[in-house]
Amino acid sequence: MSAHQPARGNGARPTLYSVLRRIHLGVALIAVFTAGVSLTALGLTALRVYADHNVRLVARSIAYTLEAPVVFRDQAATGETLAAIAASEDIARATVYDHGNHVLAEWQRPGQAPLTGLRHVLSEWLSMGVVEQPILHQTQQVGMLRVSGDPRNLLHFLLRGALGLLGCLLLTAVGAHYLASRLLVQIVEPLRNLMRVAHAVRSKRDFAQRTPPASIAELNALSEDFNGLLDELQTWQNQMQHENRSLAHRANHDALTGLLNRAAFVEALEHAVRHAAANDEYAAVLYLDSDDFKNINDRHGHAAGDAVLVAVAQRIRASLRAGDTVARIGGDEFAVLAAALRAPRDAIHIAEHILQAMSAPIDLPDGSTVQASLSIGLAVFPVHAQGSQALLHAADAAMYGAKRRSGGTWQSAEPRLDVTQ
Repeated sequence: MSAHQPARGNGARPTLYSVLRRIHLGVALIAVFTAGVSLTALGLTALRVYADHNVRLVARSIAYTLEAPVVFRDQAATGETLAAIAASEDIARATVYDHGNHVLAEWQRPGQAPLTGLRHVLSEWLSMGVVEQPILHQTQQVGMLRVSGDPRNLLHFLLRGALGLLGCLLLTAVGAHYLASRLLVQIVEPLRNLMRVAHAVRSKRDFAQRTPPASIAELNALSEDFNGLLDELQTWQNQMQHENRSLAHRANHDALTGLLNRAAFVEALEHAVRHAAANDEYAAVLYLDSDDFKNINDRHGHAAGDAVLVAVAQRIRASLRAGDTVARIGGDEFAVLAAALRAPRDAIHIAEHILQAMSAPIDLPDGSTVQASLSIGLAVFPVHAQGSQALLHAADAAMYGAKRRSGGTWQSAEPRLDVTQ
C-alpha cells in the first residue's frame, strides 16, 4: 500500500497520513513564518538603531571638522569641507548655520532618483529624520549642523539580507517538511501494517499474519502486543478447529468401531441415490446382522462382545472397494453402501467377499476364539426401490430372510437377484 493511498471502506474520510501531514506542514509553516517575521522585525529594528547611531557619528565628525570655517564665517571653505566629508558618508542632505542661524553652506547628494513602493516605505521607516549637531569652539556654540541620513545603501543591504533570510527560511521549511514526512512514515506505516493484518484476520481468518517491527518504541510495543494477541487467537482457533473436527467425527461416527453411524449413513445413501439416478447407475445397500452376537455377549462378556464388533467392522471394511461406505447402524447391525455399480450382480460379489472374510474365527481378549457369521440382505437401486429409505427397508427385510435361512448367507430383496444377472 502506498503512502498516499486511502484506506478501504472509509469513503470521503481523510487518511491518518493526510491529517498528520497537514498538521505537521501547518506547524512547520507557522514556525517558519513566525521565525521569519521575528528575525525580520529584530533585524529592521537593529538596522534603524544602527542608522541613527551612524548619522549622529557622522554629524559629530562633520561638526568637528567645520569648526574653523564656521568661526571665520568662510562660506567657501565651509561648503568645500562639507561636500568633501558628506559625499563619502551615507548623508542625503546637510546644512550648516552660523551663530545667527544664517545658512553658511548647504549640500545635497546629487543625481538620485526618488524611491517608490516598498523601498520608499522602508526608506521612510529607516530614516530617523534630521539630526542636529552644535558646532563648538572652546565649548562655545558658534554654529549648527543639520544632517539628514541617506538610507539607500542600508536599504540595499537590507534587501540582500532579506533575500538571504528568505532562502534560509525556505531551506528550513523544506527540511522541516522532509523530516516531518519521514516521521509520518515511521508513525503511519506501522499503523497501516496493523490495519492490513487486522483486515486479513477479520475477513479471511488468517491468524498466521504478523506485523513487522516498528522503529518507534511505543508502536513497536503495540505491534508486539498485537502479535502476541494473534498468537493466542491462533492457538485458540487451532484448538477450536480440533475440537470441531473431533465433535464432527463423534457426531458422524460410531465410538466403538470408528465406522459411520446411522445418521451419517442415511445422508450418504441419499446422496448416492441422487447421483445414481442422475447418471443412470446402480447403487446397492447391504444390511448385515450378526447371527450369534447375543450368545457371545452372554457367554464371554461385554468386553468380548465389543472385541467381536470391532473385528467384524474391520473385516467388512477390508472386503469393500475403495469408494464403498460401511456403517454401524445398531448394536450388532451394519450397513454397506456400494455406489456406481456397473450391474446389480456386483452387489452379490461384495456380499460373498464379506461372508468369506467372516469365515475365520475371531480372537477374544481372554485368548479364546469364536465364530461370528453374518446374515446379509441386499437391495439395488433402481431394481428394488426408487428412494433411499425404501432401499434401506428392502435390504433390512432381505436380511431377515437370510437369517431365517439359518444365517451365514445373503439374500436379495424381491425380485430376487442371482450371480447371472
